[in-house]
Amino acid sequence: MTETKDKITPPPVEDRLSVTQHKVTIDGVEVPYTATAGTLVLREETDKDGEKAKASLFFVAYTRDGVENVADRPLTFAFNGGPGSSSVWLHLGLLGPRRIMADAQGKLSPPYRLTANAYSLLDKSDLVFIDPIGTGFSRPVVGEEAKQFHSFKRDIESVGRFILLYLGRYKRWSSAKFLGGESYGTTRACGLASYLQETHGLYFNGIILVSAVLDFQTLLFEQGNDLPHLLFLPSYAATALHHGKVKLADGQDLSAFLAEVREFVLGDYASALLRGTRLKAETRTRVAQRLAHYSGLSKQYVERSNLRIEHLRFCKELLRDEGRTIGRFDGREVGIDKDAVGERFEYDPSASATQGAYTAALNAYVREELEFTSDLPYEVINLQVYKNWQYDDHQNKYVNVADTLRKTMNENPALKIFVANGYYDIATPFMATEYTFDHLGLDNSLQDNVSMAYYHGGHMMYTDEGELARLKQDLDRFYSATLG
Repeated sequence: MTETKDKITPPPVEDRLSVTQHKVTIDGVEVPYTATAGTLVLREETDKDGEKAKASLFFVAYTRDGVENVADRPLTFAFNGGPGSSSVWLHLGLLGPRRIMADAQGKLSPPYRLTANAYSLLDKSDLVFIDPIGTGFSRPVVGEEAKQFHSFKRDIESVGRFILLYLGRYKRWSSAKFLGGESYGTTRACGLASYLQETHGLYFNGIILVSAVLDFQTLLFEQGNDLPHLLFLPSYAATALHHGKVKLADGQDLSAFLAEVREFVLGDYASALLRGTRLKAETRTRVAQRLAHYSGLSKQYVERSNLRIEHLRFCKELLRDEGRTIGRFDGREVGIDKDAVGERFEYDPSASATQGAYTAALNAYVREELEFTSDLPYEVINLQVYKNWQYDDHQNKYVNVADTLRKTMNENPALKIFVANGYYDIATPFMATEYTFDHLGLDNSLQDNVSMAYYHGGHMMYTDEGELARLKQDLDRFYSATLG
């Protein structure tokens, strides 16, 4: 005889939603809104069963109350990057109606609190913050493996499926539609715009790119790839200036100084690296002197580095003599390592300066104000997702969605792009973004569809309230110009 066991059928996976009402004052006007926090189940069509639940995706949506016709309200879908990051940074730092409260010196210190965000985008657009699968409270359903969602292509498909589901469920197909991404979220945004446009006929009005990375060749310090060594230098220079390692010429401001550094990058520096071992000794010495001057590092260090300064080494080297390190996400942040001997920092002080605040604030906010409960840990940043991310479609080549964006804009000439850059961002430096867009190959008729702005901040330039206010003004202008 063979013993058989009854199969246990798991309970059906259901949507879970919490709906609450709130108010926020933006630009002196009170904005009443509804917040919807919860999970929607993503299902996949099958030949056998009709459809199958694949994942439960967490989101928080804010919609303005008192709107007679939702077609008159733009709708913005926003997410962060990683890969493996939740949307908490754009949610509680920039766009949402609540934001992290800093102290009088602009620092985030425990215990952490939220305050009303007078610079929220909610007066201009309804907002939907998406946590990709494996982040936030978003999880695969029982029996489904998480890794199937953790690749360049499948991530775009799953987030795209959520957007389609939301548009249908909440009757928002007639609204003007925007995407907002930060860091790897900008890669996702460009891929999403193309995927939804080509596969589902969904055309967007605008895309917000915060601290953009569209062409990974501009960021990856690998043997034979000199682009990052060139394109990171202006960000090094801005950071060195902030720490007093570089002095401005008489009558020179930051903008003029960085223009000078850019010219050096595009001229003598690029020429020197392109020549390789054919570079003449006297030219090498002259270039090393200027590179040392702009970077704030010693000429000896620059020469030992073969005129090529890797970014994590820069973070360790700039303040080595003071026994301090600087941040990758924000070069103004300062940390303390065990010793001053290593090549790279022990931890990123700009990451530790923010993560605790956003983690605590989000967990309290969701459960207390938005009234959504879950015993799952809210994955602010899931490092396992980052480590195991697959780029199957980009084997033996750099990830590059720049040409994808060009093609999307050619097919949808109404699409507008806004790019926000931080001067002290040593993760996605502003000149790398400039280089990417300078080589996009956009037709002249579409050049004005791209607007670029610069801020005295890092990767998350909105953590400075003054820069947050400037960014809000720039976004208001972008939405007004895009919607005409």
